[in-house]
Amino acid sequence: MVIEKFEDIIAWQKARDLTIAIYIQFKNCRDFSFRDQIQRAAVSIMNNIAEGFERRTNKEFINFLYIAKGSSGEVRSMLHLAIKFRYITKEQFEMDYKLSVEISKIISGFIKTL
Repeated sequence: MVIEKFEDIIAWQKARDLTIAIYIQFKNCRDFSFRDQIQRAAVSIMNNIAEGFERRTNKEFINFLYIAKGSSGEVRSMLHLAIKFRYITKEQFEMDYKLSVEISKIISGFIKTL
């Protein structure tokens, strides 16, 4: 399959879904710095995939994919705090965590392919 635009990338699509979920789940969180940080980390995953793809070189794309993978780890780290602080339910934690791990695995596979 030829990827013509970043929107075709499965990792980007799943990162978009994770970002939407994070924004919805934390929209009423009164811990503004926490909310902003987890939202920024989620957005960073999809945006770094997009920016790296648009650079049009494998070397730069791989660098941005590593940054996206790091942001995915940051989201997971924040999710551990979110469940501990009772900002989200156990079900939300499990759904978001699983999706973040899946995104990381897809990105790792993509890096190896490139």
